[in-house]
Amino acid sequence: MDDQWYLAALLQCRHIGSVRMRRLCAAVPRAQEIWSMSAGALRATGILSDALVEELVRHIAAHPDLPERIEADCARQDVAVVTIDEALYPIVLREIFDPPLVLYYRGMLVSDARRIGIVGARKFTAYGEAAAMEFAERLAATGVTVVSGAARGIDTRAHRGALRSGRTVAVLGCGVDIAYPPENRRLLVQIIETGGAVISEYAPGTQPLPAFFPARNRIISGLSEGTLVVEAARRSGSLITAEMSLSEGRDVYAIPGSIYSPQSSGCHNLIRMGARLVESPQEILEEMRLAEPPRRPVHEQLTPEETRIYQVLSFDHALSMDEIVDSVPEHITANIPLLLLQMQLKGIITENEMHAYRRAERN
Repeated sequence: MDDQWYLAALLQCRHIGSVRMRRLCAAVPRAQEIWSMSAGALRATGILSDALVEELVRHIAAHPDLPERIEADCARQDVAVVTIDEALYPIVLREIFDPPLVLYYRGMLVSDARRIGIVGARKFTAYGEAAAMEFAERLAATGVTVVSGAARGIDTRAHRGALRSGRTVAVLGCGVDIAYPPENRRLLVQIIETGGAVISEYAPGTQPLPAFFPARNRIISGLSEGTLVVEAARRSGSLITAEMSLSEGRDVYAIPGSIYSPQSSGCHNLIRMGARLVESPQEILEEMRLAEPPRRPVHEQLTPEETRIYQVLSFDHALSMDEIVDSVPEHITANIPLLLLQMQLKGIITENEMHAYRRAERN
């Protein structure tokens, strides 16, 4: 059996973190050997306290077939595993203080991809939704992989925006075989189907727990050259991701918002602390020394009927179908469902969960 399965099994001893486990693996290069060591031999390494030695010995004794079970679970769920010493392991993630020693993933992992993290509030405004999707789409169109946490709100919009033009990676606080939140099950499938990846440091079957999400955030920031915060309240998990990015010497970007919006207070505080205020994806691309590909003007993609619909829509405020019908000439109202679908397929407009529509780009 490959050594990676023994390492994965050792890491399930929750009281021994990846930093101690990495030191233990440096002293005893094969995880399978660690799995077979006695308490006395483990104690002799001088790396673990007596309490942790006993904890690890109990863990191994209670789950003697755990390496085999993890391997079988991964095979059954079509989950791949990469360890920190393998060439496929993401290069920039290896550089952080506490990198995960094992990553489980579905989809395609690219070790040297250019990546940007995009995170934000679960409770978001129409402004935040529009910004997240625009930035994600335009960054992904240049070949940048958008990294986020697949959470409700801004994370989900960042993934969806990126899927319109390129690649995205979702980092989960549970096993990669579990859709959390459940409504994002199809989104995770789309990420995999379009050449992205769903990643976790937790084995298949691991349920989401509150304690897992701060640890998940360090992977989002660790995978990324920089992190963009779109909207965040003053106390927010997104700010934890930004702080982790700063602690690793990575760039942090923040989108300013209304002084009257609680969802903007976290971003404004980041800007006070030195995060870069950005108003356009181009500003991030300049920092990354990347050029945005030329885009075909919207008006060249529209039929006359689509143009009439486009004229009543805005970028920052979505309209329901009834509102659109009331605002366009009567002779095209019967065709509006088809016209809206055609405009979505062209990437000119977007539809939200309330079945309301807005422009996909600022003019």
